[in-house]
Amino acid sequence: MSSSDTSLGERKALPYGTSYKQRLRAAKCLAVVLAIGGIFALIEGLTAVYKSSFFTANAVFVFSDLRTWGWIITGLGVAGVLSGLSVLSGREWARWLGVTVDGLSALSQLLFGQAYPVWSLMIMAIDVLVVYSLIASAGRQSAAVAASSYDSSESRGSGMVTDLNDRERGSRAA
Repeated sequence: MSSSDTSLGERKALPYGTSYKQRLRAAKCLAVVLAIGGIFALIEGLTAVYKSSFFTANAVFVFSDLRTWGWIITGLGVAGVLSGLSVLSGREWARWLGVTVDGLSALSQLLFGQAYPVWSLMIMAIDVLVVYSLIASAGRQSAAVAASSYDSSESRGSGMVTDLNDRERGSRAA
């Protein structure tokens, strides 16, 4: 039997072949991108509030006016910077806070696009990439935690039938 053959009970290597340090660097980079997206939104919101002549004069919004949208974008920018800093902590709630804030930011950029379309599309693209990355990294970390708990339970070996692979079950039954 070759070393590449595995029985059903043996653990296969995770497809995420990255080390802990690489994942940590990626999470820090993602948090920085999240904070930079928040800073961009903050600049855009403050510009809409204090220098409205910078934007298109005849923009039609879903509701209210440019100044109101400026305050909404400013608030989401501050929340984006804070959630970016909290993602650096590595906590699960911080990741989902980042997903929520960036999802709302992408939606608000879609609705604010009448005033400055290119800038709104750029920030919306950053928001969507960050949301995707936060959700994808959550799945990888959950799989890594599950694999490490599987390894620890496998090393303890309680001797119960659930800890045995198919070959061992067959030899014990005989």
